[in-house]
Amino acid sequence: MQYPEAMEGLIAALKQLPGIGRRGAERLALALLEWEPEKLGFLGKLLETLPETVGKCPVCGALSDAGKLCAVCASPRRDPGLVCVVETMAQMLAIEGSGNYSGRYHVLGGRLSPIDAENGEGLNLPHLLERAKSGEVREMILALSSDVEGRATAIYIAGLLKDTPVKITRPALGLPAGANLSYADGATITAAFSGCIEVK
Repeated sequence: MQYPEAMEGLIAALKQLPGIGRRGAERLALALLEWEPEKLGFLGKLLETLPETVGKCPVCGALSDAGKLCAVCASPRRDPGLVCVVETMAQMLAIEGSGNYSGRYHVLGGRLSPIDAENGEGLNLPHLLERAKSGEVREMILALSSDVEGRATAIYIAGLLKDTPVKITRPALGLPAGANLSYADGATITAAFSGCIEVK
């Protein structure tokens, strides 16, 4: 059996979301079909205005209200001299969830892939270098995943920053080799951040 054309279009669109296959997209589409028209209209308006209402923090690159600082960069209680470099917003949220980090962040928006010979193009690296040279930052923690791509990215960044006055460290304990930082629990992240070591 085939769904009506509009439903097939919705299913195809939902399938593009990460972790959603054909069956999951069908279930979501059928659930949306049960919503009241007003509720669907509200969701549609949210989706339509998303590119205008959500942007990136001009300081760290994390998601924020368009044109505004994120909550971390706007907080006067955060240490501007300590910057944690992460690949994604998910990693930033995982670290924030541990409740044991008081500095700021820098979201790269991805990582290098040695297999694909990526050279950092498209990553938020130019602004990272600017922050390192500004004189405001004393330490950068490269809290990247410990798989091949994460390690390659950390080495690349350490090379970029070697002539700056910033101390470069990385989490040392608690993160197993090959693990993705996004899935680490608070206790693991706390252990890792309590034993940062310098990257040379």
